[in-house]
Amino acid sequence: MFDLKSYLLDKRQQIDAALDRILETAPWPGARIVAAMRYALMSGGKRLRPVLCLAACETVGGNAEQALPVACALEMIHTYSLIHDDLPAMDDDCLRRGRPTCHIAFDDATAILAGDALLTLAFETLSSKEIRKKVPSECWLDIISVISVASGYKGMVEGQMRDMLAEQQESLLLPELEELHLLKTGALIEASVCSGAMLGQGSFEQIASLKVYSKNIGLAFQVADDILNVEGDPLIMGKEAGTDRHRCKSTYPSLLGLSESKEAASRLIAHAIESLAQFDHRADPLRVIAAYIINRNR
Repeated sequence: MFDLKSYLLDKRQQIDAALDRILETAPWPGARIVAAMRYALMSGGKRLRPVLCLAACETVGGNAEQALPVACALEMIHTYSLIHDDLPAMDDDCLRRGRPTCHIAFDDATAILAGDALLTLAFETLSSKEIRKKVPSECWLDIISVISVASGYKGMVEGQMRDMLAEQQESLLLPELEELHLLKTGALIEASVCSGAMLGQGSFEQIASLKVYSKNIGLAFQVADDILNVEGDPLIMGKEAGTDRHRCKSTYPSLLGLSESKEAASRLIAHAIESLAQFDHRADPLRVIAAYIINRNR
């Protein structure tokens, strides 16, 4: 039986070690900006996006070691987005991963610059000689393009913008909420899975199936997050609960209720697992991660 706990621990250790090596290359390792970057990046997150990248690479028969630099870049982009999301001008959160958010631990300006630095470091990593040695030349620029689009105004940034604008509206319609979260949360998750499959030189059909998988787990992840914001334990989650209600945000529980939201998440995960039918046991990590997404407590 596949042991998800051991698998995640092993992949997180690989990712953390690689991230640490990248940060150690800073020309001024003791600089305040590097301290803020390290504080946010090495604070013990789930590492879901880089793990998905590695797992997708293995699913199509690739070597996860080959995908490690791209996995690290994805985590840097994700962490940058969290730093900026937490700022007073956006979500104004004080806790992230059980610790004071970056702007609380340092200051607003340092947090903004730390986010900027992580985003640009991600693309420095994606374009480095190390990755060019490991990645087939025909897919290298395609991978950078996929991640760039998902990270920018056609993906995650637009999703965050819509999320903030939605706080000024009475309520979103369900299709509007789904589109928002497919951009804000789902775009980078999809890029993580697809870039991993591209690195493993998956076929067109394999990548198409994994894209279906990633869209479904991306949306399910946000449904689960909305549910945790209602009934999660702040001590376990490492962040406050009930913030969506205080901000009058449109969420799945606010539109559907808790029970139907949980059913919707389960349906999405079932569709995700169905999309992996063509793959053998090498897709087991993706299958089990899908279930983990809606059963997690943080």
